[in-house]
Amino acid sequence: MKQVIEFPKPKMIKTNSIELEVFEAGDPNKGKPIILCHGWPEHAYSWRYQIPALVEAGFHVIVPNQRGFGNSSCPKDMNAYDIENLSRDLIGLLDHYGYDKATFVGHDWGAGIIWWLSQLYPQRVERIINMALPYQERGERPWLEMMEEFLGENYYFVHFKKYPGVADQILDENTSRFLQNLFRKNIPLTPLGPEMMMIKLAKTEQTEGVPIMSEKDLSVFVTAFKKTGFGPGINWYRNLDRNWQLLADVDPIIKHPTLMIYGTQDTIPRFERLKDFVPLAQEVSLDCGHWIQQELPEKTNEVILSWLWDG
Repeated sequence: MKQVIEFPKPKMIKTNSIELEVFEAGDPNKGKPIILCHGWPEHAYSWRYQIPALVEAGFHVIVPNQRGFGNSSCPKDMNAYDIENLSRDLIGLLDHYGYDKATFVGHDWGAGIIWWLSQLYPQRVERIINMALPYQERGERPWLEMMEEFLGENYYFVHFKKYPGVADQILDENTSRFLQNLFRKNIPLTPLGPEMMMIKLAKTEQTEGVPIMSEKDLSVFVTAFKKTGFGPGINWYRNLDRNWQLLADVDPIIKHPTLMIYGTQDTIPRFERLKDFVPLAQEVSLDCGHWIQQELPEKTNEVILSWLWDG
């Protein structure tokens, strides 16, 4: 049974010329720092089951709502959401707490940020635990250009950039329905017919699948996105090709000890050449979909803590 916990109270921390809403637990004087990074369209609350387990294991747990989410700053400039800014936000958190480095844990887009953070600021990262989104090989062509060629313009990554504001408005107008439909087991993150998948989820009365959250938990997400809208988080996607440019002269090899956790029912495929780019990676697959740490919280905690202790 998923345990009921009291989520930490937020605090606002200034970093990189913005403010982040941060949820903190554990003893900063004794615990080793571990920073948990959420994905899209998520919230720091997605780590509610991991925080108490990590605190009990002796960690100082730091969980930000990253820029564009929750009560954190939502800059209007699209370029403010590129990897350089998102990385510096996290470096600023380390500096705020006086840490030289930390273990970083990411899910979905949070994992993407950590892969790139580890390349841009390798000296500030101790270990990596990522879920759902494997390392993305840079390749010779920008990512969105490649996605459009192979997956079409209605693939949601491409659609967000190619049709600015369209998905934002539809999702904002259907926040509760969209999130209720998305946060279910086995919802495919792929195009569905001629209309972009995210828009379909916003317009459909109810999709198949078992909800992974209670109404109370889901209300945290709904309230947050009704405040911010979806546009700031979607701007992360719109910077993918800009990020591709920013990483042009960066060493692509990540040398940190790394745990990569996949969901066997997730539609995001494994990266079979992971160890070519992350030679110290250990890979684990769990019998779940995309929302790994919320679908199987106890098993996720067990895998994470076992790896941390062994390391």
